[in-house]
Amino acid sequence: MRARDFAYFDGPTPTGLAHRGGAAYGPNQGIENTMTAFRAAVEMGYRYLETDVHATRDGIVVAFHDDHLDRVTDATGAIADHSYAEVSAARIGGREPLPTLAELLEEFPHTRINIDIKSEQALGPTIELIRRMRVIDRVCIGSFSERRLRAARRALGPRLATSAGQVGVSALRLAPGPLSRLLHTPAPALQIPMEHRIRGRLLQVVTPELVSVAHRLGKHVHVWFHAWSTEDAAQMHRLLDLGVDGIVTDHIDVLRDVLAERGTPLTS
Repeated sequence: MRARDFAYFDGPTPTGLAHRGGAAYGPNQGIENTMTAFRAAVEMGYRYLETDVHATRDGIVVAFHDDHLDRVTDATGAIADHSYAEVSAARIGGREPLPTLAELLEEFPHTRINIDIKSEQALGPTIELIRRMRVIDRVCIGSFSERRLRAARRALGPRLATSAGQVGVSALRLAPGPLSRLLHTPAPALQIPMEHRIRGRLLQVVTPELVSVAHRLGKHVHVWFHAWSTEDAAQMHRLLDLGVDGIVTDHIDVLRDVLAERGTPLTS
């Protein structure tokens, strides 16, 4: 299916997506995936937000990247092993609570949210939340698991925007254009790294050929960066020159300035 067939993609391109609210932006450092971080991105002009989700033991969906609390909070243990009451007591950076996905959707009703379902336990509760809140046109579901993507599509129907998972992206990059598996996937978007390491070799994933094939298929190309990749203004300009439709960034202030310099500001 084509991106233009989905309400989620109704904004102008290129699109800026605030990764975890913009984790590398100065005021957000140490408080990624918090309401404070997402609020900073929205106030900067971002209409598209990106978050990962996990589910607590009692089925509450929280906007959080890691499966364990240890790295960025003052608590420990797997989210899936804790009740929401226990998880809600944890503080990111020692001061900010973990937001639920419902809170994120309610707090910023004019945004679109890219949701990466990180675990099997979060799949069902996320589907039910989207259905209950009637926000199907505001979300795009991504996952490294093709099975989870298929399950979400089956449960929520053809209006749900999804992004191609690892198998689909590899097919588009490596297979001959017309024979690519992505000819047959309903995902209207590719969310792919700028580059990838395979057996010690650095593969440039985003190429003019890939962008061209994706656009012929009516799909958007959204690019994200590995932690070890260079994520600066020069790389953002290069990707936009290639014609990508969106950039998922931790450096929300840098991308804001790049888009403004190119005459396509976030608030246009």
